[in-house]
Amino acid sequence: MPSNLELGLYVFMLATFVGLEVIRKVSPLLHTPLMSLTNALDAIAVVGAIVLAGEQKSTLATVLGTVAIVAATSNVVGGFIITDRMLKMFRVGRTQKP
Repeated sequence: MPSNLELGLYVFMLATFVGLEVIRKVSPLLHTPLMSLTNALDAIAVVGAIVLAGEQKSTLATVLGTVAIVAATSNVVGGFIITDRMLKMFRVGRTQKP
């Protein structure tokens, strides 16, 4: 019987592989909608990390929750910046500020 850690690592590796294969096959035209969806999913991860860090069951859980909050928040902010830059490329008739 595998332990919880082994099972969690297996699920993580499987999700990583499936995620990479799905993203690799996405057309460049769909990048902006996909980035928006990814931002929404990352926002859910931020909420989950806040709950994990806030429970304070152990010091390790609190530290890992805090690291997850920082990582997911930086991913959300970066995704919004990239999405905004891509949407600016499609604006017609407006001059862009440097």
